[in-house]
Amino acid sequence: MTTNHRARRWALSGAGLTLALTLTACGGNVGGGSDSEEEFPGGDPITMLVGQDPGGSTDLIARAAADGLSDELGVPVTVENRPGANGALAAQQLAGEDPDGHTLMVYNGSLAYITPLAVGEGEAPDIADFDIVTGLSLDDYVLVTAPGSGFGTVEDLAAAGRPITFGTTGVGTGSQLSQELLFAQADIDATAVPFDGGSPTLTAVLGGQVDVGSVQLGEAIEQIESGGLTPIVTFAEERPSYLPDTPTAVEAGYDVPVQQSRAVFAPQGVPDDVMQTLRDGFEAAFETEAYQQLNEDNLLTPLEVDGEEIRERWTENLDNYRAVVEEYGIDLGGDA
Repeated sequence: MTTNHRARRWALSGAGLTLALTLTACGGNVGGGSDSEEEFPGGDPITMLVGQDPGGSTDLIARAAADGLSDELGVPVTVENRPGANGALAAQQLAGEDPDGHTLMVYNGSLAYITPLAVGEGEAPDIADFDIVTGLSLDDYVLVTAPGSGFGTVEDLAAAGRPITFGTTGVGTGSQLSQELLFAQADIDATAVPFDGGSPTLTAVLGGQVDVGSVQLGEAIEQIESGGLTPIVTFAEERPSYLPDTPTAVEAGYDVPVQQSRAVFAPQGVPDDVMQTLRDGFEAAFETEAYQQLNEDNLLTPLEVDGEEIRERWTENLDNYRAVVEEYGIDLGGDA
């Protein structure tokens, strides 16, 4: 067994996050093809894992990036959805693959810098165990409610005279953290109701199962524009241009800038030449009209930086979020 196939065990516990990881060595293939000088990808397909369900923002981003990479490298790049535990199940699979560039993953930042705050120490995937190919994009969260709820501002929620229920897109997500921070700072008695993704969260808000919910703006914008949802605040640093009349939570006096970001990960140990080919391929994909249109349509901000910058940003995010969670005594659902 090589260092790239060492055994690790992650147990994601608390509020239903459970993950056991055992990596096994690859049998009989080490060195296979060593006589060939054919350059990567050598005609072989590439698989891009997605830790979320089909149809969501991460899935759409992955498919657009995969199409562009396929066109550039001249091989099929297929997206495989492995939903569960906020992407940790897909990360489990990725860690056990050969570091040959043929298996990648669109990795959500929340798995790196929020999920670790929702579970015990050492129980979440560690980004140090992966190579990072490139950053992709980031998007903002917006707090929404049904038009008939009677809530239009944070002050309305504080004056409700009863506990508030808020829907989240899962335990250990930016959706949960943004609301936990807001309600803690606004001294609002509120209870989280976790769902599995943005779509069921929106359904719960619209159906009155919960009072409010924080979702990614690209998932809510159509219903906001049609009047089907009322935006209360966004969790961006500054007002997004596509919601100029909706204040940010920061403007309202709360220190809760929370964004989702995404990057392309690979198993640890990808050769430098393979990594460079992948980076060049993604850079070309980012320049295509189709990919840029996807960003525009889904209100995504490009974050097309190199892997080491992603590693630095996400590590800093984890430190910052840990500090505010400890400051406000927030329990995101873990046993830590």
